[in-house]
Amino acid sequence: MLISSHLNKYKQTILELPEDKMLSKAELLASDLLMKRSGLLEMYYAPHNEYVNPAAKVVIIGITPGWTQMRIALQAAKAGLKTGLSDEAVCRLAKEAAGFAGTMRTHLIDMLDALELHRYLGTGSCGDLFQDQHELLHTTSLLRFPVFVAGNNYNGTHPSLLTNPFLNQTALRSLQDELSLMNQPLIIPLGKNVEQVLQRLVADGMLDARDCLWGFPHPSGANGHRHKQFASQQESMRNKIRALSGK
Repeated sequence: MLISSHLNKYKQTILELPEDKMLSKAELLASDLLMKRSGLLEMYYAPHNEYVNPAAKVVIIGITPGWTQMRIALQAAKAGLKTGLSDEAVCRLAKEAAGFAGTMRTHLIDMLDALELHRYLGTGSCGDLFQDQHELLHTTSLLRFPVFVAGNNYNGTHPSLLTNPFLNQTALRSLQDELSLMNQPLIIPLGKNVEQVLQRLVADGMLDARDCLWGFPHPSGANGHRHKQFASQQESMRNKIRALSGK
């Protein structure tokens, strides 16, 4: 289902994106796709996080789509629009293509398999969640649409997501809207910055801490400490998943 519907506003711009080439950052971060600006922060449109899977058993939450995910989502959306898909189908197609796409998805699948999440879900591998078992998974971000700082991917730190009013209000409102549509899925926040926002929801009584898998590192290759962070939390996370599955 669609949780928001901005696609119609940007359809023509998406359809006019260059054909048969790897879109450049300059082509993506164009004024026609700019949604909001606050100082050095800029939020751009990408369609994939407008689609929500309310039946998901697992929700994986990142900070914000990077420009790689933005590019893949827009290219998938263009293909869907050209074939006449509905807005919901276009956004779903974009989500399935772009959700944590790239090397980050590979790292993510490896760590989830190491935690034996696939056993809890009854799949052969967590890679299936991004292939033919999409119905079990919902991927999203605290900031639904891609946010950049001076043209670079926003990493949740500079400025602080918790203290910057524009980012904080956007993140909390977006996440509350999505989670309210689901029936207590297992929630996996990627990294400490995402955890901090979810902890605030827990403190406000809007989220049950027992539904969250705390301690999962951000799987980006830019996080050089992810292996050490994962190793230190692996056993506790695995035990929690085992408890959920009754095994």
